Amino acid sequence: MHVPEFRADSSGSRRHPPARLAHVARSRAHAPAWLTHVLRLRRAPVPRTAMVRGALGAGPLLGAGIAVGQSGAGVLAALGAMLAGVNDRPGTRRKGLVHIGLPAAAGSLGLLVGALVADVTGRWSAVPVLFLVGWVSGALSARGGVWSAAALQMLVATTIGMGMPLAGPAWLKALCFLSGAVWLVVLRLLLRAPRSPGSPRWSGEREAVAAVFDALADALGALGGPGAPSARRALVAAQQQADEALRLMRLMPWPRRSGGAEGALTERFGSAVALCEASIALLWEGRPVPDTVAEGPRRLAAAVRSGGPAGTLPSPRPDTVERLAFDRAVLEAAVVFDRTTAGASAPRSPERPRTTGTVPGFRPGLFTPAGREYGLRVALCVSVTAAVALLLHEDHWYWLPATAAFLVKPDMGPLFSRVVNRFAGTVAGVLVFVALMAALGGLGPPLVVAAVVVAGALVPLSTRHFAFQTAVITVLVLSFVHAAGDTEAAASRLLETFLACVIVLLVGHLPLVADPRVRAGHRFAVTLRCTERYLRHVLDAPDPAGDRQRGDERGLALRGAVYRALAEARAAAETVAVELPGPFGGRRHDWSAVAVAAELVVDAATACALRVENGVPRPPAGEVVRVTTALSVLADALEDGHRTVRPAPGPGPRDCRSLRDVMTQLHGIHRLTTAGHAEPARAGSLARP
Repeated sequence: MHVPEFRADSSGSRRHPPARLAHVARSRAHAPAWLTHVLRLRRAPVPRTAMVRGALGAGPLLGAGIAVGQSGAGVLAALGAMLAGVNDRPGTRRKGLVHIGLPAAAGSLGLLVGALVADVTGRWSAVPVLFLVGWVSGALSARGGVWSAAALQMLVATTIGMGMPLAGPAWLKALCFLSGAVWLVVLRLLLRAPRSPGSPRWSGEREAVAAVFDALADALGALGGPGAPSARRALVAAQQQADEALRLMRLMPWPRRSGGAEGALTERFGSAVALCEASIALLWEGRPVPDTVAEGPRRLAAAVRSGGPAGTLPSPRPDTVERLAFDRAVLEAAVVFDRTTAGASAPRSPERPRTTGTVPGFRPGLFTPAGREYGLRVALCVSVTAAVALLLHEDHWYWLPATAAFLVKPDMGPLFSRVVNRFAGTVAGVLVFVALMAALGGLGPPLVVAAVVVAGALVPLSTRHFAFQTAVITVLVLSFVHAAGDTEAAASRLLETFLACVIVLLVGHLPLVADPRVRAGHRFAVTLRCTERYLRHVLDAPDPAGDRQRGDERGLALRGAVYRALAEARAAAETVAVELPGPFGGRRHDWSAVAVAAELVVDAATACALRVENGVPRPPAGEVVRVTTALSVLADALEDGHRTVRPAPGPGPRDCRSLRDVMTQLHGIHRLTTAGHAEPARAGSLARP
């Protein structure tokens, strides 16, 4: 793979340092990515508080059910708590409520549907029902992480509702499942990480906003170096997390809240948004900045955490339009921080929008190409495994389709890696459970509950690796099944998991349901369309004075949509890059290089908007139309998988550096995604056309 070429602007300076695209170059002597991904471990701090919640979640519920003679109800409640624990991730309490509550509600609905189908229809009706639910589940996964978790719980719970023989009416089973999840939500509200002494209210939201300023300082320090791309991505991720935290804070206010403190925090986040925008323009410029520039965001981060003023900030030294915009944003932030310091009485300025907001219609939906591909892939795998399971078992057939549901979700990582780790984790979990039974002479109810308590505590820690998570969940599920009366389930789980892995590996890689051009191409098409709408907005004629604030808010919302779409496209490209090669994955493009080019397109568009806002003359209307049309045409080409031949984008306007960059990178994306079968796409095509 070749490293994309670089170009010089009119002054002859290098616009993008080699570090910007260095990660595209990979040595072919290394092990293939689809193989090394199996062992990749996600690093994260030890979630001690979440582990305590996990220990107090499923285990006590199962013990209570056994103690009152309702082991079936206890199993369902413990199952709800276990699946809720999988979604118990770091973040604010409001974020936890949404990320746990929405999947729990979907899971209880799925269990209700599954139990009703089992009560009123025959066994084989499970196959068409799971096909339909699987299609909806896969399509919902295209809407984002929370919807994906909710769709997965709905599918798994539907399978369990139809296949696990537990006594009781359907509504009671769903209620027991939901009560287990609610119990973990209560623990999430009561048990949280301790705050430092003197920490103000909304410490989670304050920390999220402060993290934006810290990430900004890191990005400024990395400008011009090899860590600049990753630092900039961390900055965008921190901004999106803070935006979500503040929106949830407004949607779900706590009793006796202080509206003044909430407004101050949102104003300070507005300053962070402006600084982030200016920093992206600095990154587009590609020049290192003095170390003192990063001191301002560091002091602003400390002021957010303490609720106090920002203090003295570094003096501005603007020498370019981009640096002028950043220094101006720092000065405006200082004014906002002085006004929003605790005890200040000046009114809030209306100039800065509160958050980046959202724009309806930019989130992928059920009927997009990616949604249809996701849905068909999940539906086929789950229904085929359900049919095989029904041929093998009269009862307890749910393990095969439930395993397929965990494996085949396309947004959760490459399929081959998940299959290998799922089988390895299941083997480890079964061996641990069998060893416990052998060592303790058979697991009695107290020991089963103890095993669930220990395994429940490990669930938050196990998210670092899929095999580890599978092993922990296997121990939990075998304990649940043992408590429900099936004491011989361990041995059959290995065979059933092996069958599910083989079926998913074959069906999930069928050309009809595993086309990387659909999965990654759709994501990049969404990114380009969002960029087109953002450019049209910022380069249109100025709004009247009375509509300026509304226009600024829409511009921030559009820009936020661009970077969310870019993050999703990059994640899709990374997943496609580590899928199985050859006939399994079909002809593949160099999506890693496409991600780099798309990132440069978005940065150049942001820089264009900022330069116009700071006095640079607007490009001619004809040039704007030509660039936005090129964005739209290339997005259509990526969306339909190049079933229709489209011409390459033309050269960019000579008088606008940023729009010229946009057209240059669009030409590179066109070359990378339309290269012939015989000649591989060259990343060097990112040079000026």
